[in-house]
Amino acid sequence: MKRLITYLIIVSIIAILSACGGAEESDETENQQDSTEERTVTIEDARGEQTIEGTPENIVVLEWSYAEHLLSLGVQPAGVADLDGFHQWVNIDESFDESVQDVGTRQEPNLEAIARLDPDLIIAVDFRHGQYMDSLEEIAPVVTFAPYGEEAVQDHYQNMIDEFQTVAEIVNKEDEAAQEIERLENFISEQKGRVEEAGLAGSDYIVTQAFSAQNTPTLRLFTENSIVAQVMSKLGFENAYEAEEVEPYGYSEVTVEALQNFQEEDLQFLYIVQEEDNIFENQLAGNPVWENLTFVQEGNTHALPGDTWTFGGILSTEVLTEQLVDAMVSE
Repeated sequence: MKRLITYLIIVSIIAILSACGGAEESDETENQQDSTEERTVTIEDARGEQTIEGTPENIVVLEWSYAEHLLSLGVQPAGVADLDGFHQWVNIDESFDESVQDVGTRQEPNLEAIARLDPDLIIAVDFRHGQYMDSLEEIAPVVTFAPYGEEAVQDHYQNMIDEFQTVAEIVNKEDEAAQEIERLENFISEQKGRVEEAGLAGSDYIVTQAFSAQNTPTLRLFTENSIVAQVMSKLGFENAYEAEEVEPYGYSEVTVEALQNFQEEDLQFLYIVQEEDNIFENQLAGNPVWENLTFVQEGNTHALPGDTWTFGGILSTEVLTEQLVDAMVSE
């Protein structure tokens, strides 16, 4: 009888302890859920101060760079504008899940497709989507960036970093963002070592995206405020081209005659062209203005891949960095 009573007492104690443990675990889970639901973030976007309730998980993105930001942070968007275009131009290893839906073009988002996804946040840009803002806000809260605003255009590289950190704050991934930024900076430092080993450190350069416009060879010369120029500066190069004023998009459009102003012997000329519109092999072949340029005669012209993307985020900038160095060092 004494053994039976002792046994019953032990069983009762175990049951009480288990119940307490379960209650504590349940309370902890509920507290975590409450913490997530109670989380609010206040940011500054193109339209002023925005307060975001909770952590958005079902996000529609109407501009590629912000979709890339999410991928950099390990977050899959619900929808992205012009998925085909993204896959054509944004050459990064990270990819979208099959569940990610196309929601129209970046210029004309498909409002019905966006609404069907029932997002809890939409990311837009002011210069494309201002006319759709009322309709978008009827679907979900909207965060609007201004990548070509007065402050942003002073330094497109720093603005990219700032916007990346804002997106990270919105989705509660600030530690991950810090790690990605550090990784990019370390990668650029490694590539700078390749430049120094090749004896190119301190060289002047021009980077251009060239194409035909109304049958005229046209060159976009990247200016100091562009991501391209900021990366080249970090790699140890000097931009030979100086714009007279800040170029909002980070480049000036010129004709081949403008290149006669750049005759430094060590100047490195890097160019992006499409295979079907290679002005250097077509219109400018045999052109005395082009052929007599010092960097052409010295063989300091370097082709970048035709799909080099110069307007992306952290991941694209890493790819761009390697492409720039490869063009000069790996030839």
